[in-house]
Amino acid sequence: MEKDLTRGNVIRTMLLFAAPMILGNLLQQCYNIADSLIVGRFFGPDALAAVGSAYTLMTFLTSVLIGLCMGSGSLFSFYFGKNQEESFQKANKSAFLFICLITILLNGAAFLGIDLILKLLKVPQSVYGIMREYVWIIFTGIFFVFLYNYFAYLLRAVGNSLTPLYFLAAAAVLNILLDLLFVAFFSWGIKGAAAATVLAQAISGVGIGLYTVLRHPKLRPVGGRFAISGNSLWEVVRFSVAACIQQSVMNFGILMIQGLVNSFGNAVMAAFAVAVKIDTLAYMPAQEFANAYSLFISQNHGANKTERLKQGTKWAIGVSCLFCVIVSIFVYITSPRLMGAFLPKGELEIIAIGTGYLRIEGACYCGIGLLFLLYGYFRGMGRPEMSIVLTVISLGMRVLLAYVLAPVPKIGVYGIWWAIPIGWLLADVAGCIALKRSMDNRL
Repeated sequence: MEKDLTRGNVIRTMLLFAAPMILGNLLQQCYNIADSLIVGRFFGPDALAAVGSAYTLMTFLTSVLIGLCMGSGSLFSFYFGKNQEESFQKANKSAFLFICLITILLNGAAFLGIDLILKLLKVPQSVYGIMREYVWIIFTGIFFVFLYNYFAYLLRAVGNSLTPLYFLAAAAVLNILLDLLFVAFFSWGIKGAAAATVLAQAISGVGIGLYTVLRHPKLRPVGGRFAISGNSLWEVVRFSVAACIQQSVMNFGILMIQGLVNSFGNAVMAAFAVAVKIDTLAYMPAQEFANAYSLFISQNHGANKTERLKQGTKWAIGVSCLFCVIVSIFVYITSPRLMGAFLPKGELEIIAIGTGYLRIEGACYCGIGLLFLLYGYFRGMGRPEMSIVLTVISLGMRVLLAYVLAPVPKIGVYGIWWAIPIGWLLADVAGCIALKRSMDNRL
């Protein structure tokens, strides 16, 4: 069902549109969390460390595709708000062709460079074999990740945030059931966990693609009246590549930190693997709310609703900050229990390390919540390059401080933990200055 985001009560419209996106992204996190929970319980810390490092790697690879789809989605939403069907369809066809090609190239490179990638991540020999086994299977699902995210962002661009949720919910439930079947019943080990994830991704990707082309002819990325033009392809490349760089640079920084974390040994590696999943799950609603806000901005920018843009931005900041404060308190209090849920009894060292990470990051969620909104605003306003600037500031400082502080004996791994919120804060300051200037220019 298409929804016009340029009409109705501002905050109610944003929240109703964002709710399915938030729930959907939380379900998406269930893919790897289910793997980690089941693998950690059945096979112990080494297997958990392997799956956790693979999660960081796959987050980086899929962030390239998600960024491309997200950037294209902003362009789709802009043309939908302007009610320009021809430009919308040309952009849709150009984006599908372009991102599909990038996906094929990325998948090929991942398979060919698998050993080099694992060596760059400084994966310990004790988990190297099982991690390679796991990611080899996981790589087969990259194309399905593209399919799901492309059609999900296409549907969201026209105000339909419910349909992607339905397909993702079915896939998440299937993933958990297959995890239990393959790992616990068939005893396929880490291969079973990987196979369960890929099969679930295939269901969601192929399913949402078929739904879109069969139920919504105007959204088909192939066929139709309008042909791809050079201008439409250039616009798609500009929007999608900028969002892709923003997403992938952000996750590449995390990947670099993963390599530094791995150098501290298996206990820190396993703790980081669990804590990052909890951390990501905790702030994911704020991230997805910001993505919904970005599409709200894009449609209203296309419709030239200046006052609605300002009202939406004020409400979005308030809602995001309130949510982040509540989640920060929850994570700070419950972090030992959250860590313990992923590990066998007696792994007190790993729980303590992960708790230290979560209490530092959890206290600063307002910083990442605001940063997500800033990314969304500039992407929605047709200035995706500004999102790249903010990402470079955040990640550049994060990686720099981590590598400077971590080798100091009295600081150690806590230098990595503190570097992350400091990077958020600096990017927030720069982004708020740019946001104020943008708002002033629209008066």
